[in-house]
Amino acid sequence: MSSFQLYNMLPTQWQDERRGAWQSSTLPLFSSFPGEVLRGDRIVNTPFQVSMNVEKKCEVLCNFPNKPVTLTVEQSKLIAERIREDYYVHLIADNLPVATRLEFYSNREEEEKKKEKDVQFEHGYRLGFMDGNKFYLHNHLSFILYYHREDVEENQEPTYRVVRFEVIPQSIKLEDLKADEKSMCTLPEATSSAPQEIDPSKENQLLFTYSVHWEESDIKWASRWDTYLTMSDVQIHWFSIINSVVVVFFLSGILSMIIIRTLRKDIANYNKEDDIEDTMEESGWKLVHGDVFRPPQYPMILSSLLGSGIQLFCMILIVIFVAMLGMLSPSSRGALMTTACFLFMFMGVFGGFFAGRLYRTLKGHRWKKGAFCTATLYPGVVFGICFVLNCFIWGKHSSGAVPFPTMVALLCMWFGISLPLVYLGYYFGFRKQPYDNPVRTNQIPRQIPEQRWYMNKFVGILMAGILPFGAMFIELFFIFSAIWENQFYYLFGFLFLVFIILVVSCSQISIVMVYFQLCAEDYRWWWRTFLVSGGSAFYVLIYAIFYFVNKLDIVEFIPSLLYFGYTALMVLSFWLLTGTIGFYAAYMFVRKIYAAVKID
Repeated sequence: MSSFQLYNMLPTQWQDERRGAWQSSTLPLFSSFPGEVLRGDRIVNTPFQVSMNVEKKCEVLCNFPNKPVTLTVEQSKLIAERIREDYYVHLIADNLPVATRLEFYSNREEEEKKKEKDVQFEHGYRLGFMDGNKFYLHNHLSFILYYHREDVEENQEPTYRVVRFEVIPQSIKLEDLKADEKSMCTLPEATSSAPQEIDPSKENQLLFTYSVHWEESDIKWASRWDTYLTMSDVQIHWFSIINSVVVVFFLSGILSMIIIRTLRKDIANYNKEDDIEDTMEESGWKLVHGDVFRPPQYPMILSSLLGSGIQLFCMILIVIFVAMLGMLSPSSRGALMTTACFLFMFMGVFGGFFAGRLYRTLKGHRWKKGAFCTATLYPGVVFGICFVLNCFIWGKHSSGAVPFPTMVALLCMWFGISLPLVYLGYYFGFRKQPYDNPVRTNQIPRQIPEQRWYMNKFVGILMAGILPFGAMFIELFFIFSAIWENQFYYLFGFLFLVFIILVVSCSQISIVMVYFQLCAEDYRWWWRTFLVSGGSAFYVLIYAIFYFVNKLDIVEFIPSLLYFGYTALMVLSFWLLTGTIGFYAAYMFVRKIYAAVKID
């Protein structure tokens, strides 16, 4: 017979999923992955004692039988506030999170008649409930643990594995819990019991009790997470994929029309051996061939941002692909963030290589300064914002704050791993031959004609960003729910398809926008392509504000600051990612079309 401990997981230390209030703790902490610490998750021991396959009808949780817990007025007010704000409690047994059947809140008898596969769960259990202006606390927990008996040989003892962890929360008045001196209690019948009220204006006395029930299950160990990952919105995901595919086909149609009809016609006309008068009347993108590859302003910053974008692209691609193969299971809490952090640091060699080669192509000479800028610009902004937000969490004495040793460890990894790898990649990229541009650049810049209103860069950002955003905004809802509402996100296969569609759509819209810009004889496309291609990040920001107003109910200052601080980091990272994708797609397109034209 074996016993195991129940653990309480406090997401960002009692941070409410709806309002974001805070409460400090002095409980012992431990973590299995560094990413768990970065997320603000803490796992602490609880006094629940559960032994394998041992039933418990009703047991008092306190160490002093017949002596109820007395809540002070401040504690009563705090609990009542938490109940009003729909707080959830999250427990873990044998690395399985506790789940509550949704039907327990409606009709238990109908639930028992349903098939097992139709059952829906929610993570954790509610701290309590309200009836009018009265608050009631769930002070009795009925744990239901399902186990699977492993097949063994005749002379060996059977092996049991826990495959599901459920709870039925109940509110039972102190007088109805008849506790004895042996810490045992008697549960009243459901029809005769009264709930445990919490009056926030005075002290309250109550008992915390629990019961344990074991049931054998046919679910095998390898499939024990299927129950928790069952989602009723798979059809919505398929709708998202179909919607994204339609958007991509629409973009592909526009691009094909441009390339097959307009662009080929332009190249054919430009390559004709016409007389001098026709040549003098040329117009369009061929006229700017002597300036199209002129280096832009601030080439070091541009190449540094693109290098960070390459780092993000490689990191996200590998993480999503590995997670799609099932190597980053939700049971390994924090493994996804840990993998992302390490991959971003090791991908610095690729970011440095592409940044160094582009910087040399743009006639840059100070490669050491460029490498330092690439290694510190984006990570420095991220670290600075996270440090400021962490100071506010420290001020609330919350365990959701990243510990100081962890921040020192991240700094050591940044300057000990990422920075040298960026310098290494930048050195080899700068030594490599620059990109071979098909036309030469004139010494005197060509005058740019006055542009129409719809060629304004801000209008271009709005036009170019809406289509890639439309291809992935449904998936964005599930990502936000997983981040801010403590839900499991596991459909990485869908996410991988959406990521590929996002790459294709960003590339196509970038090519379309740079073609229109060159046709308007505006050759300043370097920075503009990077900014316009990241236009979908603006819509992500608008959606984040909409999600904050409509889906969350955060009213306090610090939780709101945390939400918008981390959202700003997400938007910045998404802008770098999409801007880098669009820039390189446009760069290859521009080199291709000017290589196909005969230039005297």
